[in-house]
Amino acid sequence: MNKNYYAILMAGGVGSRFWPVSTPEFPKQFHDMLGTGETLIQKTFDRLSQLIPKENILILSHEKYRDLLLEQLPELTEEQIILEPEMRNTAPCILYASMKVKKKNPDALMIVAPSDHWIEDEVQFVANLQKAFDACEKERVLMTLGILPTFPNTGYGYIEYDRLDTNPIKKVVQFREKPDYITAKKFIQKRNFLWNSGIFIWSVATILKAFKDFQPEMYELFEAGEPAFNTKEEKQFIDQTYYRAENISIDYAVMEKAENVFVLPATFDWNDLGTWGSLYDKLPKDENENAVVNANVFLENATNNIVRTDQGKKVVIDGLCDYIIVDKKDVLLIYPKKKEQDIKTVVAKMNEKK
Repeated sequence: MNKNYYAILMAGGVGSRFWPVSTPEFPKQFHDMLGTGETLIQKTFDRLSQLIPKENILILSHEKYRDLLLEQLPELTEEQIILEPEMRNTAPCILYASMKVKKKNPDALMIVAPSDHWIEDEVQFVANLQKAFDACEKERVLMTLGILPTFPNTGYGYIEYDRLDTNPIKKVVQFREKPDYITAKKFIQKRNFLWNSGIFIWSVATILKAFKDFQPEMYELFEAGEPAFNTKEEKQFIDQTYYRAENISIDYAVMEKAENVFVLPATFDWNDLGTWGSLYDKLPKDENENAVVNANVFLENATNNIVRTDQGKKVVIDGLCDYIIVDKKDVLLIYPKKKEQDIKTVVAKMNEKK
């Protein structure tokens, strides 16, 4: 394996739209959402370790998930876990991790990826990642993997590339925010738009130059800690400094400002598993299009539902169509699939009442 290959797995989100399974104390990346016997973060770690040395896979997360990480990925050392004292969006944590990697290996090539995505064809994923690494080794480019849209999804951001570009790796024209349905249909019809996967590849030198150019204040803030990185003094520096970093995403901070941004249209199936509906799409179904995880079900006049319980729980359903049914300890959720985006809001209101 190439010792210059590194991965940064982002594992600090709470996955509130997967409530009640996903909670701030135990978020979705630590759950076996698909009923495969592996949690999402375990599957992602295993997938990346096909190309990247395990010791070069770093996990970005929050301090409160440290024990969960060590429990689910016992091969990790303490040095591979990068803990944020507070959540500041993706740009500060990526800059922080990149500076740590540079100190270890200034020739590093990195992938930054969420820990909770679903990718079926791992052979193609590894092939795409290798192609991206090769490009980033030759040129000072910031790369992302784009997903060929299969329908006008309004829950994803989009990447527009030059329609006249015949190269396998495309020059990005611009990033587009999550569109409404009419706009999403227009994007797909134009055939030069891809879903934004949130997976990035670059050399550590290229991304740090981009931060220096486009986020000089943030760069200087973390650069001051360079002597402390990968030493015992690092935690004290981060605890005293991290809250001063701007709360901003890597997309806004760097990707939308840089000129050297390219996208590789991916050749693997992908889903960000952001909602119960997206999970439903990827699960096997019965003859009435019901998807079941863990439960022992008896269904009558029930179609297009997703049912998830603890292992082996008996569930009887009659007369429901297009519903999310989730049973977890002291919480039962029965909610229309078409309103799944509102689950996050409902949870916030429940927390306010408490």
